[in-house]
Amino acid sequence: MTQESVACGGRWNCCVLASMLFGTQPRDAATYAAMAMLLVAVALAAGYLPAWRASRINPMVALRTN
Repeated sequence: MTQESVACGGRWNCCVLASMLFGTQPRDAATYAAMAMLLVAVALAAGYLPAWRASRINPMVALRTN
């Protein structure tokens, strides 16, 4: 992809997202901060939940079943 196509896609994406945001601006700092915190929370949950479930299993039982 060329830089022009990326810039054009970014501009189009900004315009589409601006039409979906009700009561906020597309470059609102609070919106960026809230979305960053949401993404961090989802990433932490995606890593923590499987690790927590795996830590509840006895390793010897897991090794014997293989």
